[in-house]
Amino acid sequence: MGPMPEGHTLHRLAAALDDAFGGSVPEVSSPQGRFAEGAALLDGTTLERAWAHGKLLFVDFAGERTLYVHLGLIGKWFVLPVDPAGSEPPAVGEVRLRILGEEHVADLRGPMACAVVDQHEVARLLARQGPDPLQHDQDSDAAYRKISRSGKTVAELLMDQTVLAGVGNIYRCEVLWRHRLHPLKPGRSLKRSSWQLVWDDLVHLMPWGVRTGSIITLDDVLEDVRTRLDGGETVHVPREFAVYKRTGMPCLRCGASVRHKVVAGRNLFWCGGCQRRT
Repeated sequence: MGPMPEGHTLHRLAAALDDAFGGSVPEVSSPQGRFAEGAALLDGTTLERAWAHGKLLFVDFAGERTLYVHLGLIGKWFVLPVDPAGSEPPAVGEVRLRILGEEHVADLRGPMACAVVDQHEVARLLARQGPDPLQHDQDSDAAYRKISRSGKTVAELLMDQTVLAGVGNIYRCEVLWRHRLHPLKPGRSLKRSSWQLVWDDLVHLMPWGVRTGSIITLDDVLEDVRTRLDGGETVHVPREFAVYKRTGMPCLRCGASVRHKVVAGRNLFWCGGCQRRT
């Protein structure tokens, strides 16, 4: 079982859906049959826009109906071009939901949640989420208020979607390393200034995940990718991190061994040498 997609993946997917279907009237169906009633509500209506908050994906249709999707651990949603002159592509596997337009098809498989909801339910779902570093005008203080009152570890709190939306395990491990913060200290010991460094860094790093489809947390890799993209090149982003999945290897900054521990069911990685700040 793979890791749950982090927030940049959902924002990237929302943009792909928006580009493919925004403003059009696609066919909406459920080849698998499990979402037939919901699909019938949306079929033949205008798809207005797709957007994300954290790990939640929303697709707004005319008539104040919104498709709400949570991929969970195994959900996949692919947006692919179709042959304009060909017949409808066959549904491969257990396709819960299909959106079919003149030029693209989007097949959803294995989501944790897939439902047609009204605006009241959208508001309720959003109210349960923390601020999302990938959205403008978010209140980072709302997250810090919860962190500063909690005895849970900083590592746990950064993965709690009701505290902070969209941050998954890789960003969590790497951003704590970038600011020399010990992951196992309680949230209430985290200084306001340290939290601001973490938030600002996520706001800086995560859009590159949306742009490239890859998590980038090392400054030299980011600078190389930025230069190549600005030069019009197609870029392959190396999967290189400072501490994530580098148990026992030397820290890139101080040379001490990278440590590993399972916290709240997830693998945590940090440097035992330089991550001492609270």
